[in-house]
Amino acid sequence: MSSLACQKGNPQLQRKVHAFLRCDKGVKVSIAEELGRENSGSENATELSAGVKIAQESLKSSFSELQPCVKDPLPEALNIFDIGSKLALKSTNQEQPIQNKGGDVDVSNSNTCRDIVLFQTKDVDHKKSSIQRPNLIVMRGKIINMENQITNVNEYEAIAKQKLPKMVYDFYASGAEDQWTLKENRDAFSRILFRPRILIDVSKVDMTTRILGFNISMPIMIAPTGMQKLAHPQGECAIARAASAANTIMTLSTMSNYSFEEVASTGPGIRFFQLYMFKDRNLVTQLVRRAERAGFKAVVLTADRPFIGRREDDIKNGFRLPPNVTLKNFEGLDFGEKNKAGSSVSQTRRHIDPSLNWKVILFTYKLEFYNNNQAYVSSAPLSYIQDVKWLQTITSLPIVVKGVLTAEDARIAVQAGVAGIIVSNHGARQLDYVPAPIMVLEEIVKAVEGRIGVFVDGGIRRGTDVYKALALGASSVFIGRAVVFSLAAEGEGGVRKVLKMLRDELQLTMALCGSPSLKHISRHHIFTRTTFPSNL
Repeated sequence: MSSLACQKGNPQLQRKVHAFLRCDKGVKVSIAEELGRENSGSENATELSAGVKIAQESLKSSFSELQPCVKDPLPEALNIFDIGSKLALKSTNQEQPIQNKGGDVDVSNSNTCRDIVLFQTKDVDHKKSSIQRPNLIVMRGKIINMENQITNVNEYEAIAKQKLPKMVYDFYASGAEDQWTLKENRDAFSRILFRPRILIDVSKVDMTTRILGFNISMPIMIAPTGMQKLAHPQGECAIARAASAANTIMTLSTMSNYSFEEVASTGPGIRFFQLYMFKDRNLVTQLVRRAERAGFKAVVLTADRPFIGRREDDIKNGFRLPPNVTLKNFEGLDFGEKNKAGSSVSQTRRHIDPSLNWKVILFTYKLEFYNNNQAYVSSAPLSYIQDVKWLQTITSLPIVVKGVLTAEDARIAVQAGVAGIIVSNHGARQLDYVPAPIMVLEEIVKAVEGRIGVFVDGGIRRGTDVYKALALGASSVFIGRAVVFSLAAEGEGGVRKVLKMLRDELQLTMALCGSPSLKHISRHHIFTRTTFPSNL
């Protein structure tokens, strides 16, 4: 479709035709003047189209300047280039470059241009629409198809699936056995509906919160996921930087490909350490104390993996780490035998202690009488002989137990003196046919009676999911796969976008539900299956 036809089809279109070119000297080159009135000085359609032709000729003559700035070839036939001034005037360091499916285009060493923002408008049938949409952006050398623009967290998984080897994608994405629980983790959120309140001042929405004594910007934290270097060369270090930029908490897995010290060297940030309890308690002590020295602020004890779940995709793929990817936290540590950790995932897994348990909790019992002569049997804990108590003897860091799915275990965790619990089914990777964490969250919140923090993970992909968890009593949520998939798709920039998307969605949900702050989110804001009004 030619520009002339475009203008005849839409005589009211008054757009600027610009390519914004920022060179090293900081000059801006205007390739074309404003088409329409400013070029033709007339409302006449013929003269208007003449102005468009002038602009197009200017664009074509500037190809020799534009092409050195990108490695991808620019389209041979151009219609109209347009940039919004707000986007064009953004400084280079305000926004991370965007990756496209075809790969990055690096212009960092270009002597010609440092920054280009370019829109190509798409041909449209103006009988149906009077609006032209941009379908191509060249931003700092990155060519992006606007039609594939990511608009929500879920879309990163498809990109990750395309980019990652099948063995790696399946390792991150799959669940145990029939994967019923994997699907249920997501589906469960759809059975919780909102009861929004109206005419409440939500001109300001406050999402800040305090977790284990640390102030963070939102109740969304990053869960531990192992072997992140398989998703992106910068792995855990990229995620640590993204979490710090968002002012939230990142949890480093025992099975990380970067060490405590390497992650800490990325800069300031609030970081927790996820721990597996190993048979050799000396090894556990070494790991925990290294985490302390590196500035980690809490220990997250994973309690739901005495043995690894049956993940059939991993079995079929023969999952293994490439030779250049190791478990860095184990390098140089003594496992009490000749072999050293880091040589294989399976070897490290064999050292996890399946005997980890609450052990014996001894109680004293006594019969008490009150004024009404009623007799009551009361109990008081005499001593706790358990692994959690032992862990508290080797560190002053708060301990959070991950993998709680029942009220019974939640009460024992409170008695054990932990700082918090994470309601989790290990991303549906351990035991299939267990409930989604969001479905048992309320039961567990009631059991702990506000004595410790209750967090939840599993299936969270939307800001609406976060709101529902908070309404059911969670102090905050953790996200895992969403982070890994975005890391695989776009590196650190992708993780930053996921955190921002979820933050923006939560902020909007809070406003639309009439909750100006987290303390205004309550159980009254949602329906669950058991609380549906009879007339629904």
